[in-house]
Amino acid sequence: MKKIVAVNCSPRTAWNTATLVREAAKGAEEHGAQIEVIDLYKLEKFTGCVSCFGCKLPQNLGKCICRDGLAPVLDAIRNADGLIIGSPNYLGDMTAGFRALFERLIFQALTYKTEFRSHNEKQIPVLMIMTSNASEDYYAQIGYDAMLQRYQGSFNTFVGPTRILISSDTLQVKDYSRYDWTMFDPEHKKQRHETVFPEDQKKALALGTQMVAGPWKSV
Repeated sequence: MKKIVAVNCSPRTAWNTATLVREAAKGAEEHGAQIEVIDLYKLEKFTGCVSCFGCKLPQNLGKCICRDGLAPVLDAIRNADGLIIGSPNYLGDMTAGFRALFERLIFQALTYKTEFRSHNEKQIPVLMIMTSNASEDYYAQIGYDAMLQRYQGSFNTFVGPTRILISSDTLQVKDYSRYDWTMFDPEHKKQRHETVFPEDQKKALALGTQMVAGPWKSV
């Protein structure tokens, strides 16, 4: 039985990102995979890479030695057959929690060798999900496209072939009347959440299924 690890890197555990991560996990589970869903912000205290270089010592090659709240997540990913990871866009990048996991996951595998780049013993398919309140029409202009490509390149090299699912122009809050925001049209946001977001859920479900049924081997 294949094991899929699904990580919600949003502090919100029942909103856009969490919903899509769980839909993708559901697709994998319905196709027979064993699923482990992790809400990153519910874990014990953790940090990003602390630059101890323990993962570069011969006895620890490719394995982060920092034993905090992220340690069991890194262990689970190492033993997984697929990774689903999702984050909302915060200030033009992923969340701080995502960044911490990304640093620890990627740096432990980095060899600093010219002969080969990664210590990872196997490659696994990765589905990276990003949600944002900005419209995808503006991604190239505001740098989101380039940012996503950088993450995809790192995942491709150090974890495995990576696909990206974007859910843009999302509903941020249930009740916009509580806030004095003039940038957004609440009715447009709600309508999009009711019509477009369900389609994004279907895409997540289908990609989760594909991760198990016929994993992508290259992007």
